[in-house]
Amino acid sequence: MSLYQNLSEALENGILTITISRPESLNALNTDTIDEIRSAIQDAYDNKEVKGIIITGAGEKSFVAGADIKEIADLNELNARKFAENGQETFSLIEQCEKPVIAAVNGFALGGGCELAMACHIRIASENAKFGQPEVTLGLIPGYGGTQRLTQLVGKGKALELITTGDMITANDAKSIGLVNHVVETQEELMELSKKIMTKIISKAPLAVGMAINCVNAFYVEENGYQTEANSFSNCTKTKDFQEGTQAFIEKRKPEFTGE
Repeated sequence: MSLYQNLSEALENGILTITISRPESLNALNTDTIDEIRSAIQDAYDNKEVKGIIITGAGEKSFVAGADIKEIADLNELNARKFAENGQETFSLIEQCEKPVIAAVNGFALGGGCELAMACHIRIASENAKFGQPEVTLGLIPGYGGTQRLTQLVGKGKALELITTGDMITANDAKSIGLVNHVVETQEELMELSKKIMTKIISKAPLAVGMAINCVNAFYVEENGYQTEANSFSNCTKTKDFQEGTQAFIEKRKPEFTGE
């Protein structure tokens, strides 16, 4: 596995855990960290040993506390667009990854941290997690896709309320509005549940899982999601996993998928 300055990686039983580690800044995202996340995700795309990905933050206080304010303070009209686009492109890689990605959210997930969690396919939080898009308190708006993904997940009215007030909400409140899938008490339980759900997902036919992710994403982009679904359904029938899955069902045994 590659070594990074602001990330650590661990691969076990097909699950790659990426841990963002900048303890001096509550794991805030600077440009170097964004670039490292991009590199780690790109490597995971091509690594056949990686079946699924869990993204979390080091320590109990913070998943990602936001973008690095010291960098943001130096932005101007000339470089701000590139700054936002760099984060958007990296998070889009996560969202479009055909391998499942779970955000295991411990502590603060604010600004860019909330946007990172929303780019993941599933979000699981510990009870001490806090979510928010406080950019308006800095005279900004979310720049890493937050205005779009928050609206998709919780609806227009609630998204506008959270973005325009800059309010921070608890993990349980986040679950009640559909921002979070599950809430657990401790960080230990957080990783246990994340790995349990991921293990269940990666036990299924990987090509079918990837196509399902693409079809769900199609709902939010300018394409016919129904046609994408029909095309993907058809493509599934060309795979060895389809033959294995149906035959195993008929023979009343557990399927052995190979991703082919």
